[in-house]
Amino acid sequence: MKIASALILNDYQKALIRAACPEAEIVCPAQRLRNPVVWDSDVLDPLVRDAEILIGHRARPGLAEFAPRLRWIQFLGAGIDHLKITDLLAQDRIMLTNASGVSATWIAEYVLGSMLLFTHRFHVTMAAQRRHEWLGFGSFMQGVEGLRGKTVGILGYGAIGRETARLCQAHNMEVLALKRNPHNRGDTNWVRPGIGDPEGAIPARWFGPEERDELLAASDYVVVSLPLTPDTRHFLGRREFDVIKRGAYLVNVGRGPIIDQQAMIAALKDGRLSGAGLDVTDPEPLNAESELWDMENVILTPHSSGARRTYYDVGCELFAENLRRFQSGRELINQIDRTHCY
Repeated sequence: MKIASALILNDYQKALIRAACPEAEIVCPAQRLRNPVVWDSDVLDPLVRDAEILIGHRARPGLAEFAPRLRWIQFLGAGIDHLKITDLLAQDRIMLTNASGVSATWIAEYVLGSMLLFTHRFHVTMAAQRRHEWLGFGSFMQGVEGLRGKTVGILGYGAIGRETARLCQAHNMEVLALKRNPHNRGDTNWVRPGIGDPEGAIPARWFGPEERDELLAASDYVVVSLPLTPDTRHFLGRREFDVIKRGAYLVNVGRGPIIDQQAMIAALKDGRLSGAGLDVTDPEPLNAESELWDMENVILTPHSSGARRTYYDVGCELFAENLRRFQSGRELINQIDRTHCY
């Protein structure tokens, strides 16, 4: 069995794969790619041409025809909106799985970090620090609150949303959850033990997409962890920012186009939103002229909330489990929903 990897695997990662499939032939690039999330045809085409399994971030157009032996691709990211430029969604012979759950803990920590930064007004004190200005108690103290007793609305109750809910529950927050089918509350995707909310026991209330206005009106913090699909593009637009609880904070760790960015900027300017933590923007990279760069109540990070030194170690743990299942004919974990594109 030939396994092509789009990234250079270290000894630990190779050992995980060989423990799952001792006879596997593992091929990797000879040198590190400048950008591992971009398909480099010169380097990767020769590796994958006769492979049965591919592990990596992306796939190029025409891959199914180019690699006739390919039976399964394990993507190392959770979002799969990039597949729209390929023919893979229409190729039933190739199984597709993603890495949902691999970075859930780290992204949930980012969400909580953003919320804590805003509630303690660190964004205000850090700006004052750069101005060499000492803020006394006075009016500043009147704006400082805690998370305890607040309500968080989570748009997208997958691995990231569920781990965010678990951390919010530890801060005695009320959790509201929105998902495409709110009656299906369990989660069968991959998670490490002790992570998330696999049974869906944490939320106080559940909402479907058509009920988002009610969730937005009740939430002190709104967390966006939705996948980008035709149904979620501009899921939060001018109308939604008109009904959102005045003074709420927004954290987006999903995809930039899920939010109408200009409508969000308008809400940040007039106080409907008190602040926004944005790990994703529209476009990416964010253009230099965007007002978001200079807004004191905005945190910008370069789509890095899930970045960790051990990311690929954890990704290969998931891959190794799926590899065991693949060999024994069992159902793979994290199979991509080809109809809804996530």
